[in-house]
Amino acid sequence: MSGAAKIVPLKGVRGMIADRMVESLQTAAQLTHHGSADASALLAEKARLAEAGTKVSVEDLLMLAVVRALRSVPDANGRVEGREVKLSEAVDLSVAIALPGNLLVAPAIFGAEKMGVSALRAARQDLARRAKANKLSVTEMTGGTFTVSNLGLTRVEHFTPIINAPQICILGIGRVTDRAVRAPDSGIALRPHVGLSLTFDHRALDGAPAGDLLTAICEEIEAIRA
Repeated sequence: MSGAAKIVPLKGVRGMIADRMVESLQTAAQLTHHGSADASALLAEKARLAEAGTKVSVEDLLMLAVVRALRSVPDANGRVEGREVKLSEAVDLSVAIALPGNLLVAPAIFGAEKMGVSALRAARQDLARRAKANKLSVTEMTGGTFTVSNLGLTRVEHFTPIINAPQICILGIGRVTDRAVRAPDSGIALRPHVGLSLTFDHRALDGAPAGDLLTAICEEIEAIRA
């Protein structure tokens, strides 16, 4: 075997990320449910808002859907600390942000349950700007209760996200693809679908309520209205 062309030490921020990922897998009983939601209403709502002069992304609307879905399964919103599951009434939504240098952070939008889609968008963009400038606080970096990780701009449709420990859940968002479905006239139609992957800590949340949460997220997406 020839010598490595480049050696990248796992130290500094990259090393911290690596250690946290390994620790998460070693300490949490992680399981992933995969599903998909019809994204027709999602794309239509994005277009409707744009026509009204409000610019939002698919990710912004998906964050809104997640926050709303957590109302129906509140046991998914919280953290596992030691031998205790600490549930939160507030949805402090962590958003995974990729940074240059193969780095990843997931700062939190505190009180996301009180925000509309425009406020969620502004908060997400603010976190992204400050993440790139290395100006995030420790509280923002560690205080979330639920995480979303978006790979919708890639060719990835489903994946297995690693929990942002000590949180209970993380939702992975894949790309939107066309799928053949049964049309009202019994024919076949193509409809856009978004891939979703919910990883949860089985110590805190069983498979059935986790399935209920993924179902609730899909239902919120399929009936989204900002």
